Amino acid sequence: MSKQKLFYITTTLPYVNSIPHIGHALEFIRADSIARFKKLEGFGVFFNTGTDEHGLKIYQKAEEAGVEPQVYVDQAAAKFKEILPMLGISQDVNFVRTTDEHHIKAAQEFWRVVKKNGYIYKKNYSVKYCVGCELEKTESELVDGKCPMHPLQNIELISEENYFFKFSAFDKQLLALYEKTTPFVIPESRQKEIRSFVERGLEDFSISRLKSKMPWGIAVPEDDSQVMYVWFDALVNYVSAVGWPDSVVAGVKSPGSFEKWCVETGGMVQYCGKDNLRQQSAMWQAMLLAAGLPTSQTIVIDGFVTADGGVKMSKSLGNTVDPVLLVKEYGVDAMRYYCLRELSPFEDSPCTTDRFKEAYNANLANGLGNLVSRVMKMAETNGIKISTDQSASFGGISSDYRDGLSEYNLKKSMDAIWNIIAESDKLIQVKQPFKLMKSEVEAEKEAGKACIHTLLSNLFHIGNALIPFMPETAKSILDCVNKNSMPSQPLFLRK
Repeated sequence: MSKQKLFYITTTLPYVNSIPHIGHALEFIRADSIARFKKLEGFGVFFNTGTDEHGLKIYQKAEEAGVEPQVYVDQAAAKFKEILPMLGISQDVNFVRTTDEHHIKAAQEFWRVVKKNGYIYKKNYSVKYCVGCELEKTESELVDGKCPMHPLQNIELISEENYFFKFSAFDKQLLALYEKTTPFVIPESRQKEIRSFVERGLEDFSISRLKSKMPWGIAVPEDDSQVMYVWFDALVNYVSAVGWPDSVVAGVKSPGSFEKWCVETGGMVQYCGKDNLRQQSAMWQAMLLAAGLPTSQTIVIDGFVTADGGVKMSKSLGNTVDPVLLVKEYGVDAMRYYCLRELSPFEDSPCTTDRFKEAYNANLANGLGNLVSRVMKMAETNGIKISTDQSASFGGISSDYRDGLSEYNLKKSMDAIWNIIAESDKLIQVKQPFKLMKSEVEAEKEAGKACIHTLLSNLFHIGNALIPFMPETAKSILDCVNKNSMPSQPLFLRK
């Protein structure tokens, strides 16, 4: 008996200084769709998400709210955990918090290993720092003295003695990783971007802060005067979530979950936004190399969800889109559809409530939902059935379906499904099987039956193909085909 194939996929951990937004929903849904497809393919899957809860932004937010940081992050993390079932995220998803005791111990052990390997040192320094990014900034990265990602926030000047990570020691290894693993970063444009960043030369970066100035963080091992820099802490979640360091002690490997999910899989697949490109595909990979751990397998970079005109969404501008309200109004699978097909897989995409409604009515209510109702009415009225005792397969969908999944271009896969929907609509329009079935000419009636049989087969393939993407809708379609009956109500009511 062959050993089961394994797959580890993770989102980034949303920073809990704000409530869940459409960008978070997009990342959760896309990673969940890949995880669901891999399970259908027979893989054992570990799907990870959670919340990032330390750092200066959190400390300042807690102060503004007049509560202790732990109280603040407990309340904020609960909101992110609550939204997962609302988005149809798999029930077996792992949810890690960076304030969990195991993660704290793992982050401290990671520090010890990296320091023992000679990649952590201490020095005095002065730097310009963007609290919004939680990153140091060079003059070339600032526009009029502001971070272009967070222009409303002032750049802070930090001057203190901190610990540093020898990032500069890993340029050759990182470039070799990008060359060896093709593509390591998806899309290719982002791989070129990070390669150029590394080729320009890497600078060591600070990985601690004085506890007296910023106490909300994980204590640096053997130095109570310092806490870990938030990125050095949070990135470790990807290995702490699968048991590290419990399964790797003093360099001796044991058959634990870390080896299962980070070694046997060939490495984790990570989803993140374009503002995380440097952290995930360079900083984190260098940290793994410094600790002697396997690097990631693939980094998938999403674009931003914007308002019309490419304007960044902001509460102060009043142009945000609340995914919770959209789910309540249109349903979970409408939200999943929009994130998977209407938003670009890799570039920035606008989203407004009007755009959402337009796409919903055109492609779900008038599109897929209407097709299911029309076909099932003809099939039920005329007693026409197809054999559905075959296992779920994607043979009736073009190769673009699987290609899209393997390329993490889920819009390509969804478009392949909607092409079948368009072809089915056209078949009804051209052949008019509802008229053929009323004919007294036997040949015409047989042609009508054959046409309806084809349409039912198309619905069967559509239902199977939608399982990873829109699971509730997929179940409804397959139930209709199996029972040879119309849905009790339209799958998507027009809004």
